[in-house]
Amino acid sequence: MGYALRDNKRHTYGDYRAWPDDARYELIDGAAFLMAPAPTIAHQTVVFEVARQLADALDTRGCRVLVAPVDVLLPRGDETDAEVETLVQPDLMVVCDATKIGTHRVRGAPDWIMEVLSPSSAGHDQIVKLAAYERAGVREYWLVQPTDRVLAIYRHDGRSYGRASISELDASTDVGVLPGVSIDWAPVLAKLGLREA
Repeated sequence: MGYALRDNKRHTYGDYRAWPDDARYELIDGAAFLMAPAPTIAHQTVVFEVARQLADALDTRGCRVLVAPVDVLLPRGDETDAEVETLVQPDLMVVCDATKIGTHRVRGAPDWIMEVLSPSSAGHDQIVKLAAYERAGVREYWLVQPTDRVLAIYRHDGRSYGRASISELDASTDVGVLPGVSIDWAPVLAKLGLREA
């Protein structure tokens, strides 16, 4: 199931900034997708627990851990912010280039992104956003399915992602683009009430 379109027009970040705040949208190649309502407690628990581990691991490394909603502009070239047609709000991201971070937005591909899948977002995250992240050069993209305890990892080789690495949420998983950083799934699963087998 994908997100509903706002309309059939092409939009830019300039248009988006003028819209009222009563609904959240993402722009992919100018198409405005209405985002799902507030996520579940399980979704937010995964995001928070992974963010906590990342923040602790990256505390002195100059990388920023950012949690949604944060506007991320993915320009195709040197267009102004107002002209950018792709704007996403990843669940969780790491940005190691401080020049990409502005007051109201991140401009350019984060180094690492995680999306937590839910029935309302799964198609959008696995198809639409995957293509946008690949094109923008996001170095590593994680898709977490907490109910099934499955993790898909896409790593960019400079041209494309290729096939995902699929694993269960058990033990720990290294963050490939952040040497020495790994996510321990045991405390995450414990908070969800799921025990490792």
